[in-house]
Amino acid sequence: MTVDPRHPNTVAPVRIVEADGRHAVLAFSGDLDAPALRVLEELLLDHRLVEPTAWTLDMSGLDHIDLACAYALLRAATRTEEPVTITVRGARPAVHRTLKHAGLDTVVAYEH
Repeated sequence: MTVDPRHPNTVAPVRIVEADGRHAVLAFSGDLDAPALRVLEELLLDHRLVEPTAWTLDMSGLDHIDLACAYALLRAATRTEEPVTITVRGARPAVHRTLKHAGLDTVVAYEH
């Protein structure tokens, strides 16, 4: 479980639920906005995400994501020469719209 450093008694809006040498699953919940950006950026640098070349972003519990956080996901997806294959699962229409505005449609596949 990842604790939100802004509120030590709550779970962070994003956490790694699974990671092995090939695949990682990140789960999102609640609001991913400017106050959560640092938590997201730190998590995206986690050593467990270095090796996997495929990520699943489970956004079924995510109510809102702002553009700064969407751009952080885009940077993470494109930071290496070997691109990471990203699948977004369960994104609500408003979340999908923000991801699209940030340009993630060019590097992710969507599952409904």
